[in-house]
Amino acid sequence: MSFDLSLTGAQQDLVERTHAFAEDVIRPVAAKYDKAQEFPWEVLEKAAEEGFYSPLFYRDLIGDPTGLSLPLFMEELFWGCAGIGLAIVMPALALSSIGQSATPEQMLRWAPECFGSPGDLKLAALCVSEPEGGSDVRNLRTTATREGDHWIIEGHKMWIGNGGIADVHVVNATVDPDLGHRGQALFIVPGDTPGIELVRKLDKLGCRASHTAELRFHDCRIPADHLLGGDDKLNRRRERARAEAEGAAAPGRRSATLGTFEQTRPMVAAQALGIARAALEFAAGYANEREAFGAPIIDNQGVSFPLADIATQLDAARLLTWRASWMAANNVPFRHAEGSMSKLAASEVAVRATEQAIQTCGGWGYITDNPVEKWYRDAKLYTIFEGTSEIQRMVIGRSLGAAVGTPLHYDLPVDGGQLNRQLGRGTPLRTRIGAAALNAKDHIPAPALRAAMRFLAPPNRR
Repeated sequence: MSFDLSLTGAQQDLVERTHAFAEDVIRPVAAKYDKAQEFPWEVLEKAAEEGFYSPLFYRDLIGDPTGLSLPLFMEELFWGCAGIGLAIVMPALALSSIGQSATPEQMLRWAPECFGSPGDLKLAALCVSEPEGGSDVRNLRTTATREGDHWIIEGHKMWIGNGGIADVHVVNATVDPDLGHRGQALFIVPGDTPGIELVRKLDKLGCRASHTAELRFHDCRIPADHLLGGDDKLNRRRERARAEAEGAAAPGRRSATLGTFEQTRPMVAAQALGIARAALEFAAGYANEREAFGAPIIDNQGVSFPLADIATQLDAARLLTWRASWMAANNVPFRHAEGSMSKLAASEVAVRATEQAIQTCGGWGYITDNPVEKWYRDAKLYTIFEGTSEIQRMVIGRSLGAAVGTPLHYDLPVDGGQLNRQLGRGTPLRTRIGAAALNAKDHIPAPALRAAMRFLAPPNRR
């Protein structure tokens, strides 16, 4: 049976451990770090001690064939605080890019440098967005020029998590402008490399415990072996891109950066789910306790109906996220923009849920006595970063244009084998067997008839 929403014992334990960490460690200090805009080093140390800050931990979750371990972890962590959650998982984004591009030797070298170890923590940053580019990954202006045994990085990056304070920067740069995004590559730039300038730490609306920066790279010289994937891989990709441009080859795989975004969109969606769930739980609890006109305000449809809509939208977004995560884990292509659907639905419901939580709490939701105003500020980020909601709709719209005349759900893998095709539920042979048994019920011994009916019955009724 291929469709199953039950959790494994390990997944349930992961949920419980992460929720306890979010409740006992993150939430008590979330307001302090948000107000001070300080990086939560103490929380990262505790996360590392718990095993939540390690390259092996994230690679293990990504390797779960059900696809559920990573979104389960993300939802619980970000239920605690989105800013602190981003500080904890930001190196995983860089690690995902390294995993998309690096040779095995490069992976072994740089993955540990993204996290460090308890007592000696390290940070990593993925440097893609630029002031003029934003979501337009195909039009980035940062360049990498080969000079002997080195690459020289020149450019300007914006909205970079851990930018300038990271031990490892994974930088997306153009090596061949004529080839568009296929002429880009990823480079490892250690944090102590001359030529990296931390222009400023950005003063953000929300997620203020995470460090986000503007960077410049000027004559930033790195060894040639810091090109992820190596020279041969880059040259093959450039040759193939030129052949495609000339019509001599079929389109190949997309760039590593775009591949990273596809892989991480369900992860980002799960983060938004955590914020949305936190807001919904708080609003529902407040509405049950707050009395007006002699009764809890939850008894008023004007209060309960919007919360009911949010609860429905939240569950729908979670199912979209789980589907996309399962597809990513099993290398099922997002032919109908399933990753973008998950990110769009989850980010939009996070904004609606937090706004409705403020409305439910009234004046108490607008002041810092309660956390809902913080969650509202945090949630807005998710309709912007990792591809704006408009970009997600554009991706979904293009997939619909490409799928005209094709059923939108028939591209998923088929499981069960030939026997299932012959005797599975809904097959003609199975239907004929059932009909024959019913027609002959007066002539078949009761034990044999019961056996036939058990064969046709739903599993939980056998």
